[in-house]
Amino acid sequence: MKKGLFKKVVAGVLISVFALGLVSCANKDEKAAEKASAVDRIKKAGKLVLGTSADYPPYEFHKSVNGKDTIIGFDIEIAREIAKSLGVELEISDMKFDGLLAALKTGKVDMIISGMNPTEERKKSVDFSKVYYNANQFVVVRAEDKDKVKSLVDLNGKKIGVQKATVQESLAKDQIKDAQLKSLGKIPDIVLELRNKKVDAAVIEGPVAKFYTDKNKDLVITDAAFSVKEDEKGSAIAIQKGSDDFLKIVNDTLDRLIKEGKIEKFVIEATNQVE
Repeated sequence: MKKGLFKKVVAGVLISVFALGLVSCANKDEKAAEKASAVDRIKKAGKLVLGTSADYPPYEFHKSVNGKDTIIGFDIEIAREIAKSLGVELEISDMKFDGLLAALKTGKVDMIISGMNPTEERKKSVDFSKVYYNANQFVVVRAEDKDKVKSLVDLNGKKIGVQKATVQESLAKDQIKDAQLKSLGKIPDIVLELRNKKVDAAVIEGPVAKFYTDKNKDLVITDAAFSVKEDEKGSAIAIQKGSDDFLKIVNDTLDRLIKEGKIEKFVIEATNQVE
């Protein structure tokens, strides 16, 4: 073999080995980043990003505070307490409810607190904290129609307003025969559809239903009742799967808040702030 050709071959081999080394290092770095704990990542960023759908008073909603549009609610106060436990700032990312899980799975938010029920279906893709608040699911109709709706049977084949990708949507689909669902992203839009006679009824969670029926005297809660599974009753905090260190801090914070009676206090304060 000629010296020139030999040198080229050796150089080629060395370059290939060096390139493989770089790939190997990159893969190790990626794996190390994957193994980095959620808590370390959040602390390094100096902020905890909360995903929520702020259209759900008293859980989370917009209000003008000192002339500035602000997201408040008892879910928000719980999120602030978790941020304090981590020693970081809270950043709120407001979006439609049906986009929350995707945002969590892709890392756009660190956790979801949005009156979310820890259903078995959702548990397939995310982990949940312990339940921090329980509420019933109500059927809301126009006051003039209250006597027409005594049970779910009276809603068979009717147009029902629900929030998209929620337990309420599933309940209406599964327990109201031939229901014509109108699934919307925001609760205020559902209420507007009901008041404008675009739907015959709406399925809304307890505290939220009470808020809208108190605010709108032309709306009432009916006696119609759903059969609700245990995992569809309560609200829990969603985080990325496998973030055990973060989940422990979340649950420890909830334990403290429950023991101190803070969550009930947050609920009362948030309800009083709803206009």
